Amino acid sequence: MTTLLAFARGPLFLFCFAFMVLGLLRHVLLTTWEIRRVQRRAGDPSLPRKALFRATLRWLVPLDKLREQTLFTGTSILFHVGVLLVPLFLAGHIALSARGTGLKWPALPNTAADVLTIVSVIAGVALFTLRLSLRATRSLSRPLDFALPLLVALPIATGFFVMHPALDPFGFRAMLLVHVLSADLVMLLMPLTKLVHAVLLPGTQVLSEIGWHWPADSGSRVAAALGKEEEPV
Repeated sequence: MTTLLAFARGPLFLFCFAFMVLGLLRHVLLTTWEIRRVQRRAGDPSLPRKALFRATLRWLVPLDKLREQTLFTGTSILFHVGVLLVPLFLAGHIALSARGTGLKWPALPNTAADVLTIVSVIAGVALFTLRLSLRATRSLSRPLDFALPLLVALPIATGFFVMHPALDPFGFRAMLLVHVLSADLVMLLMPLTKLVHAVLLPGTQVLSEIGWHWPADSGSRVAAALGKEEEPV
């Protein structure tokens, strides 16, 4: 197990981390290129920055959906808050970063990290259950969509036991191995699944907005393509 753990924390981690960074960078560059292409075709480079900021904020904190789908949306918000904050601001992760790269930043208090960990794990299991039980979400979900909340919650849950070995039912090394392997898997899946929306959300909002900036002659060109130039709109 020692050799496997060293491999998971060393070469495998580096590969998965590099794959995640390069994959996400590719998505960002393609989205940026697409934004510039759509701007040129639309002939209208202006961007309503305030409206875009509000639209992105509505997606990040969907209060309107919270009123309509209180349970599912509320659970989703709690899950996203936990899985974003805990890995980034856990004191143990920051210490590893400082030791490996020299980079460090403020950490969450241990109590706050524990509470967020427990909440995000419960929310992940709840999201999985809700996706299965609600017809609206079940019809729009692919098989991997059902598994993603559980896959993302797994390194969070195992990390809690790594930080609290007295509560660990399986032993520290076994739990650490599952924690590292599951984190490696999540990093590998980031650029390949819907998890990429954590990075691309603002860009997709910009694309959606610019996509509706039609060129000035678009109406006449569509009519010509349909052979209906002489017909009133």
